[in-house]
Amino acid sequence: MATRYRLVLLTCLFLLAACSHNQPQKESKLALLKTTNPNPVMTDKTKSSNRVDEIKKDVSALPELYDVAVVKGKKDTLVVYKVKHLHRFKMKKIEKNVNKMLEEKYPKENFTVSSDYKIFLETIRLDERMNSAKFSQQEAEKRFKKIVKMTEDLK
Repeated sequence: MATRYRLVLLTCLFLLAACSHNQPQKESKLALLKTTNPNPVMTDKTKSSNRVDEIKKDVSALPELYDVAVVKGKKDTLVVYKVKHLHRFKMKKIEKNVNKMLEEKYPKENFTVSSDYKIFLETIRLDERMNSAKFSQQEAEKRFKKIVKMTEDLK
């Protein structure tokens, strides 16, 4: 009897695991649990993205950070990152260092820097929406401004 019970339980677990294997999942659903490493995004697609790629590379090079998202709007640049677990006690210092490094290296840019998970998640969702055909550049810029406003409200 115990052998049959184990066999039925094992079969059920196997079927459940097999059914969920090929389910497509949005990146934003797993953004808080794993490293997503999103590509830099620009709300104005008529401009070159070289500077945004450089910003992402510079911020990603910091050893305390493990996931960085950069969004360039018309006027502002949003840099959102996740801090490694052992460095979370120094988050204010890390944010200050990131801001200082960016201001020194790119003095003409206006940066908004955040390590908040909610802002990171909203940035990933903006990236996903911009990849869809229905989302226009005006809507992207409007959503970008709301995210920047959220970062200012959290401070």
